[in-house]
Amino acid sequence: MDVLAIWLGKLTSLALRASGRRATALPGLVVEKVFPGFLPRRLGRLRYGVVVVTGTNGKTTTTKMLATILRARHTVLTNDTGGNFVRGTITSVIQQSGWTGRQTADVAVFELDEAHAVRFCRLHPPERLLLLNVHRDQLDRFGEIDTTAQLLGRVARTTTRHVVLNRDDPRLTALADELPAAVSYFGVSAGLRAQFPTDDELYGDVGPTSETPASAELISLELGVTTTLELRIGDVVEHIELRAEGAHNAQNAAAAAALALTFDLTPAQIADGLRAVEPAFGRGQSFTIEGRRVVLQLVKNPAGFRQSLKTVAALQPGVTLIAINDDYADGRDMSWLWDVQFDSVLQGKSGAIVTAGTRAADMAVRLRYDELDVAVVEADLARAVERAIELSAADDTIVIFSTYTAMWELHRQLDRHAADASRSRS
Repeated sequence: MDVLAIWLGKLTSLALRASGRRATALPGLVVEKVFPGFLPRRLGRLRYGVVVVTGTNGKTTTTKMLATILRARHTVLTNDTGGNFVRGTITSVIQQSGWTGRQTADVAVFELDEAHAVRFCRLHPPERLLLLNVHRDQLDRFGEIDTTAQLLGRVARTTTRHVVLNRDDPRLTALADELPAAVSYFGVSAGLRAQFPTDDELYGDVGPTSETPASAELISLELGVTTTLELRIGDVVEHIELRAEGAHNAQNAAAAAALALTFDLTPAQIADGLRAVEPAFGRGQSFTIEGRRVVLQLVKNPAGFRQSLKTVAALQPGVTLIAINDDYADGRDMSWLWDVQFDSVLQGKSGAIVTAGTRAADMAVRLRYDELDVAVVEADLARAVERAIELSAADDTIVIFSTYTAMWELHRQLDRHAADASRSRS
């Protein structure tokens, strides 16, 4: 039965790729409809079970960090390119199984959308869970923040072995007493606490650092061309240079380290894994286009955009391109852009500003209210990239902030540019 399901999924993937489409969700959806018992049956065979990573921000990168760390000792099944619905996890199982049905993985690490995590847990209660944060997200999809916290609470209560919580997020720490699984924490030091506000602290003072002991704690952080940090893992302080840039990824590293400790890995093994992690798909990935370094950053809510904007001062771009779409996957309601403070970060540091995507004009208006001049308003993403190249010098950095659907299109364009440049050199 499983072999038939895998063949069906793989053939669906091949057909999608042949037509130039992504194969992250539909193969899983097809298999789910035809073979509804496939996913729980396959996951039930994993020796070390399933780790679920969820929360508002940081899921994809943290999943990639954790999967990379665990590969020091395990064979890992994961969906670290962002297919974070149940159908995406099914697609990952199919892609990482042989045509004969053979599955070599002994543990799965899955990023899951907050709402779809609840449905996943009805199919397979996870053995381990990592809860990153709770921030206001797409209101038309998730509703208010307390609704999201309730969803995460439902996931946590189904977890059977161990839950890791962000000790600096009170909506998450409030769950601890009601959980049947063991609980541990990650966090940041008192000196860094102001850089990582909770949702309630975005527009006011940051509260005190929690006194709850954390099994992994971000102690110090230096942002520049690289992201350098000190991370206490258990009782050992490790100095780590991340390839995944930004303060938010330093916090994600602490989260991944705390969960990895539940697998009895040593601090040195965990630190080595973090050093090896490449940026996740569209989350700080770099491309070289006509001599320019182009950095692509996904943004989808106020807290995440604020953290990503901090990379501008470190990278000192010649051009900043902001691409905003409002397709279903992005969320139709773009009012959250008014909750992002652009002036304090971009003023005098952004280089020329280009806005793009279906809401390019709305983004330009938003920036104008922060007294930021926009050089180009161009809805077409391909033309916007070309204009960014024209406005920049050959050795400049171009930073692109992009919503989800625009990111996929931009990623294809940047990949194509890079491939064309490689062919011309050869």
